[in-house]
Amino acid sequence: MFQTTISKSVSCDGVGVHNGLPSKITLRPARVGEGIVFFRTDVAGKNPRIVAHVDNVSQTMLGTTLRNNDGVEVAVVEHLLAACVGMGVDNMLVEINGGEVPIMDGSSTDFCSMLLTAGIKKQKSLRQRIRILEEVSVGSGRRNVRLKPTMNDYLTIRAEIDFENSVIGVQRMEVQLTSETFIRELAYARTFGFVSDVNALKEKGFARGASEDNAIVVDDKGVANAGGLRGNDEFVRHKILDAVGDLALAGAPIIGIYEAVQPGHALNAELVRELMANESAWCLESEYQQMPSQDYRVAATA
Repeated sequence: MFQTTISKSVSCDGVGVHNGLPSKITLRPARVGEGIVFFRTDVAGKNPRIVAHVDNVSQTMLGTTLRNNDGVEVAVVEHLLAACVGMGVDNMLVEINGGEVPIMDGSSTDFCSMLLTAGIKKQKSLRQRIRILEEVSVGSGRRNVRLKPTMNDYLTIRAEIDFENSVIGVQRMEVQLTSETFIRELAYARTFGFVSDVNALKEKGFARGASEDNAIVVDDKGVANAGGLRGNDEFVRHKILDAVGDLALAGAPIIGIYEAVQPGHALNAELVRELMANESAWCLESEYQQMPSQDYRVAATA
């Protein structure tokens, strides 16, 4: 139950799934209480630090984008943040030489491998967790997400998706989040997209780096990827993976039950904002003590 960081620095290169540009990240150890912080190495004359916190979410279309007070952004942070949560990494500096985290294979697998290569080191301060005390929900109709209290010390995730495309259809999954279940059940699940949407997305500046190497590509005949799916329910598993990354923007691990129907980045960010605004719905606790929620409610440093 102590905070953690990584033991040494580790780097990887890739491409941005939306901007199509080369991107390099270097993960570095960070101090106790620092959280996950992105550092843009390619900007001059502006603050390059962007704290991974819901206060800094600027855009949620086809990925979660963070922006600091100087307007410096980093996009598609959710798969890396999910790996940090899944592997139990609390404090880390992410140096990046562009505006988008590399997509790698479209899952969290490569980021988990990086963290394992770097090694995870226990720090001297207790980890603090956000325990859900009252239900908080957002959305309407068939698109809604909520957080509810639990009797245990885990985050349980229940999600349902429903797509007209017969390859996806209706998929449901429930998982209790631990490092073991994250690696075994979620980390490998890739992002997905539809061939019919590609041209329109590219005209809007999205999906310019997308390919069968970094996404599940769905066309009229089914899955276009030569290797097929990594599991018939890979689609709902990736939606849960995204949710793990988005919930990380609360600033501490969440203890509760997350339930979702047709979840997405926008709803997840709205849910975390609603949670943070409702002080009676949660408290901050450690293994040995429980503190009032107002002790935690410090705005993210841009």
